Amino acid sequence: MAEQSLLKSLASLFLLFTLLTSTVESRLTTDFYKKSCPRFLDIVRDTISDKQITHPTTAAAVIRLFFHDCFPNGCDASILVSSTAFNVAERDSSINLSLPGDGFDVIVRAKTALELACPQTVSCSDIISVATRDLLVTVGGPYYPVFLGRRDSRISKSSLLADLLPLPSSPMSKTIRQFESRGFTVQEMVALSGAHSIGFSHCKEFVGQVARNSTGYNPRFAQALKKACSSYPKDPTISVFNDIMTPNKFDNMYYQNIPKGLGLLESDHGLYSDPRTRPFVDLYARDQDRFFKDFAKAMQKLSLYGVKTGRRGEIRRRCDAIN
Repeated sequence: MAEQSLLKSLASLFLLFTLLTSTVESRLTTDFYKKSCPRFLDIVRDTISDKQITHPTTAAAVIRLFFHDCFPNGCDASILVSSTAFNVAERDSSINLSLPGDGFDVIVRAKTALELACPQTVSCSDIISVATRDLLVTVGGPYYPVFLGRRDSRISKSSLLADLLPLPSSPMSKTIRQFESRGFTVQEMVALSGAHSIGFSHCKEFVGQVARNSTGYNPRFAQALKKACSSYPKDPTISVFNDIMTPNKFDNMYYQNIPKGLGLLESDHGLYSDPRTRPFVDLYARDQDRFFKDFAKAMQKLSLYGVKTGRRGEIRRRCDAIN
């Protein structure tokens, strides 16, 4: 009876999320700025292209920024707001302190250029969503339509993030619950984990797991990680690529690495050891086209999560400060 009740609750959650998503899509359009800021897409594309050329880790930084903004409380650019003497903002929460500066920088650059072309017209949350999609494409990832018309949040508080973002050390059951409570299936969760195809992680995220000789790591890979992180206590900025085989190319190698013991984070190994997620790891490891299709669909879905429109939000003049 308890299991039946749980299934009914999950089914209701998915139905509610579908209805909410449909409502949001009806308010957002892919050509929202066609008249008010016709060069919006070109300006964002030019800005992110210049940044990616000079700083190749920008794509991974923005994709991670996008996830940390959208997943906790919706895509509202609250992650961009700076703290003040009276408020500790989301970006200064302990879980967000390792977000790379390149992600913040490229969004600020795009906003600055857009304010010159179309003053107080384009939201920071729309910039994040489009920049994420375009940067994904520049590193070989799939294209997907981005619905536009989001408003920016008027609130950004570190205290509102408590236990809302998955941690690399979180048990798989907890991570699955976090995704399911937002209307995402286990398969969508595994697909979104493919964002680890690019980017890097600091030693603090995995060095303890490696030191404990945790099962799952390829022995030679574990030794290499220990060596790479040997100076970590003195230099906490030391990091390692999430995908050691094709670190700057978005592909399905991340999934191919995991069964070989080449996953970097504890959560990566968890995807393969858990029977609920392992079939999808195997699927994406052998079929990149399927991974791209499912990843694009899940990213589009995430970009619509918790979106604010109309009077529920604002168009910030600066992305790092609430009007």
